[in-house]
Amino acid sequence: CSSDLGGEDFDNRLVEYVSAEFRKKNKGLDLKENPKALRRLRSSCEKAKRSLSSATQTTIEIDSIMDGRDLTVTITRARFEELCSDLFKKCMPPVDNALKDSKLAKNEIHDVVLVGGSTRIPKICQMVNDYFQKEPNKSINPD
Repeated sequence: CSSDLGGEDFDNRLVEYVSAEFRKKNKGLDLKENPKALRRLRSSCEKAKRSLSSATQTTIEIDSIMDGRDLTVTITRARFEELCSDLFKKCMPPVDNALKDSKLAKNEIHDVVLVGGSTRIPKICQMVNDYFQKEPNKSINPD
């Protein structure tokens, strides 16, 4: 992904989605008005994002998040990918640019190594796989 795009951007999309779902279920109660609730939500959303790298769905559950109300939202990997689709699209232009700068063709690339925690997101791996027509090398710890 580009240097100005990272895991926090994906977390923010989950926070927006989950807080909107909570607002719908709780007569307009806005988690974003409560810093402690927002911190708890952000932490849970980051865990959910990580979980969706290996599972096809996960549930975000936080007891008594605000005004004694519990939060429970289930999100599928497909929904997460939909929420972040524009962010995923921003990941490929830097790959194009790196290839142009190297003056190499796609078929001249022997190994594709992804770096950074967000490279564990299946959609990013799939996009790189589709682009290069080869599986990214996963033998290196992306962190």
